[in-house]
Amino acid sequence: MVSLVVRHDGPVATIVITNPAKRNAMTADMWRALPPLLDGLRDDPAVKVVVLTGAGGTFCAGADITEAAPLARDGDDSLAVRAERALADFPKPTIARIEGFCVGGGCQLAVACDLRFATEDSRFGVTPAKLGIVYPPSTTRRLAALVGPARAKLLLYTAELIDAPTALAFGLIDGIGNADRVAATIAQRSQLTVHAAKAVLAGRDAPEQDEKELAEGIAAFGERRAPDFGWMA
Repeated sequence: MVSLVVRHDGPVATIVITNPAKRNAMTADMWRALPPLLDGLRDDPAVKVVVLTGAGGTFCAGADITEAAPLARDGDDSLAVRAERALADFPKPTIARIEGFCVGGGCQLAVACDLRFATEDSRFGVTPAKLGIVYPPSTTRRLAALVGPARAKLLLYTAELIDAPTALAFGLIDGIGNADRVAATIAQRSQLTVHAAKAVLAGRDAPEQDEKELAEGIAAFGERRAPDFGWMA
């Protein structure tokens, strides 16, 4: 089976990259399918957090090599960049849960998420220099914004794989383990606050303060109970 599979666990939706014969490499159809899939999750009020992961212990080995040439030729208008942009612009919190290899286009997808958590045995690589591909400007800039220009140059120039502790030191990931716990915690918080924070950090207009949301938060704190936030995007 080669597809993007969506699983729901309460307020958390998990997108599973599934192409086991090729270490979950993304085909053109999979790149094409991601934006409309995200549109559906955006419009589902039950979904508060989206987790992106791979099937069978591998996150994603990048784009299917048989389709690399047209993706490279299309640059910032390629299917891969459109999918990456849809993920980066998604208004709800996104988390990459990484196991095994997270390479090339797989690393692009992880970088486009809000947060990234990996297992100890994960391996990361930004590998266009192994294929003679010029990375799209938006992809390169997003990587540099995350890890800094010097680290981005090291990853891009050498195309070498790094392990999870090194990725953590680089700022490429936010932690080792804990992805599911973090997703569940975010889903319990005020989605107004979460959406506002994400919008501001992305340079977009944030939703305005909701008095009911604030009143519930203050009341729950005073009564030492879990708040029942009602705000929805």
